[in-house]
Amino acid sequence: MGPNRIWGIAVAATLVVVGCGGTPAPAGSPGASAPKNVGQVTFLSSQGQPVNEAQGMRQQVLAGFNGSADFNSQLTDAQIIDKVMSEHQAGKATVDVIAGQHGDFPSMQSADSLEDLTPLLQRLEQDRKFNPTLVNYGKLGTQKQYYVPWLQATYMLAINKKALQYLPKGADVNALTYDQLIAWGQSIQKATGERKIGLPATAGAQGGLLKRFLEGYLYPSYTGTEVTGFKSADAVQAWQMMKRLWAVTNPQSTNYSAMQDPLQSGEVWVAWDHQARLKDALSNLPDQFQTAPAPSGPKGLAYMSAVVGLGIPKGAPNRAGAEALIDFLTRQTNQAKAAGVLSFFPVVDGVKISGSDAPSCLVAESTAAAKYTSSKKSIPALLPVGLGKLSDQFDKAYQDSFTRILLRNEDVQTVLNDEAGQLQSVLAQAKAPCWPPDAPSSGPCQIR
Repeated sequence: MGPNRIWGIAVAATLVVVGCGGTPAPAGSPGASAPKNVGQVTFLSSQGQPVNEAQGMRQQVLAGFNGSADFNSQLTDAQIIDKVMSEHQAGKATVDVIAGQHGDFPSMQSADSLEDLTPLLQRLEQDRKFNPTLVNYGKLGTQKQYYVPWLQATYMLAINKKALQYLPKGADVNALTYDQLIAWGQSIQKATGERKIGLPATAGAQGGLLKRFLEGYLYPSYTGTEVTGFKSADAVQAWQMMKRLWAVTNPQSTNYSAMQDPLQSGEVWVAWDHQARLKDALSNLPDQFQTAPAPSGPKGLAYMSAVVGLGIPKGAPNRAGAEALIDFLTRQTNQAKAAGVLSFFPVVDGVKISGSDAPSCLVAESTAAAKYTSSKKSIPALLPVGLGKLSDQFDKAYQDSFTRILLRNEDVQTVLNDEAGQLQSVLAQAKAPCWPPDAPSSGPCQIR
C-alpha cells in the first residue's frame, strides 16, 4: 500500500484533540526513570522559531534532559531537509535529532537518509500510548517507523468578542462561510470606519502563514484540491472572493507575521492563524477572545493538520543520545511542557496541561479543532508532502499569486496560468505525487 493511500485513509482522523486534563505518568514507569548522562545531542527543529518559543524550549522543556540538547530552530523545513540529505550524501552527519512536519520526511526517506526507529517506538510504547493514526503517518507507507510523533496542531479564527455584535443576521460564528466573513467585515467597517479582519501576510521563510491559508483552506474549500485545481475555474472564483475579502482586511496585514499582537492591540478583531501564533491573545485575555473554525466554501469546510515528528538522520553522531531525547520529549510531563510552550496539542494520551497554558488549550480544543473533525463537510488537507528542499519554492507560487492578484491587481487567470507553470516545475523536479485532498497519482502531481 503506497503512502498516498495510507494518508488518504488516515487524514480525516489526523487532528486528534488530546484533552487538557489527564493523569501524569505512573511512578516507576520506564519513562519516568532518568538515564545516565547521554552527552551532547544536536537537535534541529522547524518549530519554535520565535525567540520566546525557542527560549521556552531550552529553559522549560529541555532543561530536565539528562544530557546537553543543542536546540536550533532557525532553519526552515526546506533548509533542514537539504542539510540532512547533503550530509548523508557526503557521509558526514552532524545532526542527531530533527523535528519536522509530516511532509518533510518522505524526501529524506526516499534518499535513505533516515534511521529506522521501529525498535525505539516499540520500547516507548511500553509505557505511553501514541495515537495510532499519527504513528501510522510516521511509517511513510512502509513497514518501518521513520519518525515518532511529537506534536500536532491546526489553524483557526481568533475573534475579539467586540466583533460579535456585527455578525450578519443568521450567521453562526462556528459555521461561517467566506461570504459571511466578508459581510461581517463590511458591517464592522461601516460601524467603526476601520478594516478589522486580519491575515498573517508577510512574505518570506520567516514571515506569516498566509501560504497555509491559501494551500489548506482557500483552495480545498473552493476547488476540493490543494494542487491539481490550481488554475481551474473554481480557483478563479476563489481568488475573486479573496479580492472582496481583502477589501475589508486591515491593510497592515502585509506586515503581520503573527496575529496575536494586532489582536491584543485591537488593531484587528477577527484573525486567522496557526494556533501557536494566537497563544498570547488567547492566554492573556481569554475573556475577550474566542476561537472558531475557518469559514467554509462551496466544496466544504477545509482545514489543514500540522503533524510534527521526531526523526534521526542516518549516521547521527550520538545515536544513543538521540533516542534518549525522543524518549524524553514524548513522556507525558514533557509533552505537556512542549504543548504549553509551542501551543500545539500533545500526541500522547493522558497529558495534563495546567496553569497559564490551560486557557488557550481549552479554548482551542472546545471550538475550532473539534468542529473540523466533526463536520460532515470537512475537507482535511495535509501540509505539502514530498517536496524536500523545494518546499519553499512550492509555497512561493501561492504567495506570489496573492501578491500579483491582490496587491498588484493583475488578471486572475493570467496569474494562475503563469504560476501553475512554476508550480508544475517544482512538482516534477521533486517527483512528488499528489497528497490529500488531491487524489493519489502514480507519478508527479499534475495540475489540470
